[in-house]
Amino acid sequence: MAGGAVVGVEGEEERTEHTTLWGSSADCPGLRDKLPKPHALLPVGQEVSDPPAGGLSCVSLSRRRAGEMVLNAELKSTNRILAAAQSEIPLEDRLGALQCHFTWDLEPGRNKLLRIKDMMQDLSTEDGRKWLGHIYNLQGFVHFQLGSIEEARSFFSRAEEAFRQMRGAEEGPWLVVTYGNQAWLHHHQGELAESRACLSKIDGLMTEDPSQDELHPEICAEKAWTLMKFSKEQKLLAADYFQRAIRMQPDVVEWQTSHVILLVNMSKHSETGVEEDIMEKLRKAKEQDPENLYLAAVYLLQLAKKGQIDQSGAHEAVALAEEALKLHPDERHLKRCAALCYRWKIWEKDSRPSPSLIEKGIRAHEELISLYPDSSFMKRMDLADIYAKSEKTKAKSDKIYKELLTEDLEPAEQQIFFNLYARHLYFNQQQFKMSIQYHMKAVEIPIKSVFKENSIKHLEKIRYRKGNQESDVTQLQSQRRREENEAEKLHRLRRTRP
Repeated sequence: MAGGAVVGVEGEEERTEHTTLWGSSADCPGLRDKLPKPHALLPVGQEVSDPPAGGLSCVSLSRRRAGEMVLNAELKSTNRILAAAQSEIPLEDRLGALQCHFTWDLEPGRNKLLRIKDMMQDLSTEDGRKWLGHIYNLQGFVHFQLGSIEEARSFFSRAEEAFRQMRGAEEGPWLVVTYGNQAWLHHHQGELAESRACLSKIDGLMTEDPSQDELHPEICAEKAWTLMKFSKEQKLLAADYFQRAIRMQPDVVEWQTSHVILLVNMSKHSETGVEEDIMEKLRKAKEQDPENLYLAAVYLLQLAKKGQIDQSGAHEAVALAEEALKLHPDERHLKRCAALCYRWKIWEKDSRPSPSLIEKGIRAHEELISLYPDSSFMKRMDLADIYAKSEKTKAKSDKIYKELLTEDLEPAEQQIFFNLYARHLYFNQQQFKMSIQYHMKAVEIPIKSVFKENSIKHLEKIRYRKGNQESDVTQLQSQRRREENEAEKLHRLRRTRP
């Protein structure tokens, strides 16, 4: 695909006022071919200083070779000692100490796994080539969690090959996560010898890299890229790991791009846009990655939020998405991005979307639901919201909500549904009492999210208004009693007059 197509949408389950981002630099095509460089380690016995001007004599050369032989023998001895020490540690403990997907506390529900599976399928194209090893690793983990063991095994093998091709080397620290995943898969399948063989490969890589006080930047970057697909708390960790990777290896463009998109995602609920320091990072990322249309769309929307350009920012984002879709009309992930941009435009603050824009949004979301049958929950919610924007399609909106009422949703999805349905009942149906009931249902689910916070705020507003109303009623009643008392006094005075 030509560089710069708008791709990938992150965090569909985390949105406020119908805005969301689904992004990482793997989700952003058009990245330049600027690969991270592996650590350059001095081989054992290599002289750093220049040799004497006259060269080395036969005696000194033989002594040097003898010294190298001693050092190599000592290194082999040390490795044998380390291997023996490692062999005494229980296998489960060694596996638990690895850096890989199985130890990163990734515990999503089935529906979340299906959404990630769809997303990874969209990204595992030529456009995601710089993150292809990471994509295959996450695909392998997701397939394992869904019970597709052989698919998982295949993806882990493809991840290993992808890293070798991208890095142009057979071995390196970029394979630590992959070997860890393979070790865990073998362990779960009872293939203990194969699991130990993978652990030995990791031991070899770690022995070659003396900088073991902190994680290698390659491991930090893959961990960050993976964590940003999951919970709010894990996104915070992802930001930290990206910073560590970039600090150690600052010239990798895709790490910079992923980091800034993550920061924007974490601030996307602000109506006034991201903080200025994040905005500056966004500007720099856009300059470093000029062909990235997704990044350009995000930048335009943030400018619009800040009032630095008019509300045409969302319109330009739509134009960018439509341009990419014209060039590649069969790309599923571009259709997904176009639908996202339509939703941005429809739910733009203080705007009245035209019937034609609403129709485009409806068509785009209807097609998405057919393209993503296993992960269509949020797309159906978005479609219901857009249906409610037109008198012609309000009945279809109600139908979607009633269908979802009868479905077996996971707790996080239930909370989202209760909150959005409560808003639908309040704003579109004027069923205020029932709206309160569903806001209360959303609050009762013990999951922290923007949807729970929104329902709490709505209930607090209702209580405040109700309290004011009760106060007003009390004041009126007191005033009425005072007036009645004054009238009674006046009546008694009149009766006592001669």
